[in-house]
Amino acid sequence: MNKFKKLSLGIIGILISIVWLFPFYIMLINSFKSKKELFKSTIAFPHSFNLKNYAKAIDALSIKTTFFNSAVITISSIVVILIFSALAAYALQRTKTLASKIIFYVFVAAMLIPFQSVMIPLVSFMSKIHLMQSRIGIVIMYLGFGASMAMFLIHGALGSIPTALDEAAKIDGCNPLQTFFIIILPMLKPILVTVAVLDTIWIWNDYLLPSLVINRDDLLTIPLKMYYFFGEYTKQWHLALAGLTIAIIPVIIFYFLAQKQIIQCITDGAVK
Repeated sequence: MNKFKKLSLGIIGILISIVWLFPFYIMLINSFKSKKELFKSTIAFPHSFNLKNYAKAIDALSIKTTFFNSAVITISSIVVILIFSALAAYALQRTKTLASKIIFYVFVAAMLIPFQSVMIPLVSFMSKIHLMQSRIGIVIMYLGFGASMAMFLIHGALGSIPTALDEAAKIDGCNPLQTFFIIILPMLKPILVTVAVLDTIWIWNDYLLPSLVINRDDLLTIPLKMYYFFGEYTKQWHLALAGLTIAIIPVIIFYFLAQKQIIQCITDGAVK
């Protein structure tokens, strides 16, 4: 019975993996096809693996500029979100007052606010303070939208770190900031990496917010530039799929590098 159960779970796992990987298969094989071949069949293998689509996509995307913009915005946003969220979570978790609880629940409630309901007032406000058409402006906006979830997750992780460590650091002469950065922050590495992966996927692939803030060609990110493959009268799917394949490579590499920390975070949470 145990062997049958293991075999059944293995088969189910394989089937789920196939379903999950199927969109990546469609994207990858069609990125090598010509436009004519793509519309004949989207599932069949290409007759020949043509790399011209990738060369054209790289040129059309201005890959050096757009990749640089996406990388700067994503990395800056992640760093800012992690630092400010971790500090806020530490202050709220270690301060046992009614005010800290209220502030924490306000942050949690902010996670439920849909972006579409605030995007017009947000753009109007950012325009008034002259932060439109700038990387700094969009990083600040990503901090506002990403801090709630990050703080919520880090706040939960801090609950498993005993306050005795804070007291011991205080006895040794550390101030609260030194205690946080020297003692507490290294212990939060698994959850910080998890938050970084989630936010990287979100920010790297985000189209809506940058489309509202950025119109200059020298500041366009990869998702914004990808829009040029879809014109009013024609859609260049073969080039778009090649561009998408190039665009997801950095995220996949980052995920595999951070996989160990994510698994550790999940297993720690399961044990605790």
